Amino acid sequence: MHFISQVFHWFGESSNWTGANGIPELFWHQAELSLAVVAGAIVLGGGLGVVLGHTGRGGLVAVNAANAARAVPTLALLTLLAIQPSISLKWDGFLASFIALVVLAIPPVLTNTYVGMREVDADARDAAMAMGLTGGQVLRGVELPLALPFVMAGIRTASIEVIATSTLAAYVSYTDLGTYVIAGLNSQDNVEAFCGALLVVVMAALVAVGFSLLLRALTPAPLRRPGNRFGPAPSTALT
Repeated sequence: MHFISQVFHWFGESSNWTGANGIPELFWHQAELSLAVVAGAIVLGGGLGVVLGHTGRGGLVAVNAANAARAVPTLALLTLLAIQPSISLKWDGFLASFIALVVLAIPPVLTNTYVGMREVDADARDAAMAMGLTGGQVLRGVELPLALPFVMAGIRTASIEVIATSTLAAYVSYTDLGTYVIAGLNSQDNVEAFCGALLVVVMAALVAVGFSLLLRALTPAPLRRPGNRFGPAPSTALT
């Protein structure tokens, strides 16, 4: 109970809510970095997944290569980037953190996008072609909407992983919620480290709920039913 009271006291201190190292400022910094990383992963991984899934060529090689990249420890990559002054000093550590986290975020986005595109029901694709739709029209009007549950599941997974891992950005002097965690560990202040980790959990939970609501809003009503033959349910997506 004493530890819990200390946690409440930490959150109740006004000094933790104001200034450059206040909770709102660091919360925004982490959200800003995470948003940029996920956007980069969507452009790179999602774009490649859409192209490969639509054409059906080279997808397995790209997906396996992306999944192999998961074996690269983010902290190790971040450390390698940190010793490069031209990268580590850019934008107060933002660039080094961005590169390391994009490598982490691409695999789930690429994999789910590719699988979602390939899992689109062949009858729906053939029916669209029979109606005279071009390849681009089939992609935009049929394949992407039906693959959306898989794609969004991949983006959600990547977002949560990025938010949880972006605390490591504090190692390259980027100030986000990881600043509390690292500072607490260095000074053996378990309360500060716990509170920083708790704030990260809150952000991840908000993002998870937000993506669930967004997915439901973007998914056509007929596809919301589990097991619909024209589109995979979100829960079946690869993560």
